[in-house]
Amino acid sequence: MLNLKLSHNPLIQYRPIRTSDLEVLEKIHGDLFPIRYESEFFQNVVNGRDIVSWGAVDRNRPNEQSDELIGFVTARTVLAKDSDIEEFLRYDSSRSEQTLIYILTLGVADSYRNLGIASSLIREVIKYASNIPTCRAVYLHVISYNNPAIYLYKKMSFQCVRRLSAFYFINGQHYDAYLFIYYVNGGRSPCSPFFQLEDLLERPLSKSAVANSWATIFPRELIKLIVAGAKSGFRMVAAKLWRKEDRKPSKWSKCKESGSLLPTKHNKRMPTEGALSQFV
Repeated sequence: MLNLKLSHNPLIQYRPIRTSDLEVLEKIHGDLFPIRYESEFFQNVVNGRDIVSWGAVDRNRPNEQSDELIGFVTARTVLAKDSDIEEFLRYDSSRSEQTLIYILTLGVADSYRNLGIASSLIREVIKYASNIPTCRAVYLHVISYNNPAIYLYKKMSFQCVRRLSAFYFINGQHYDAYLFIYYVNGGRSPCSPFFQLEDLLERPLSKSAVANSWATIFPRELIKLIVAGAKSGFRMVAAKLWRKEDRKPSKWSKCKESGSLLPTKHNKRMPTEGALSQFV
């Protein structure tokens, strides 16, 4: 459907952000975000210094604008053991190489909203993370009043696992943030109801372990079928809970895997480089 703010049918394509995008990238960030980013951040983005990025362009714009950014996403690789979401990950802490992808900024020019550009940019990040064998999740923070972003991430199967009190400090005022996680490559929450059972399936069992495991009762293949069936049922229940959650926010803390929001105390933080990750 043609966006009423556009006078033409856009042809959206995606490519890495380049050094020639610097000026436009700075302008869009300035237009969209309520905080000022340092020039070093933009230099790191356009030169690919510890930051990966994707840009959206409209090839149906006039020739001099057909390669100009109209949307972007920036992200960084983080070691799982050094991240601030370690408690939400089920992973082997002895494997120091395990990583995460943290989305820094996400934005779409006003006249190009509601065309699925933000969703496509996020899918690029997820695809990138999924192709890294050591990566276990993509995560980000969203300011609490950004309802379009919250809706988008829920729709894309990100799990909202916590509300962080006074996470942002903008123009002299504190704002809460929501933490969203999308698990990849077998990553999952340690709160998963299948945590212990799947562990049983994934590791070789010693004689002593077998004596005290489900394997003494059920053949391993049967356990796999039980897990698969239970997962299917769990997803259906989770979907219903999400719909109910949208109608009436829960006041009670629940298992993080359920998708409910967990209020928690958090140290007050100034927005760091790229911290204000939003859909705008």
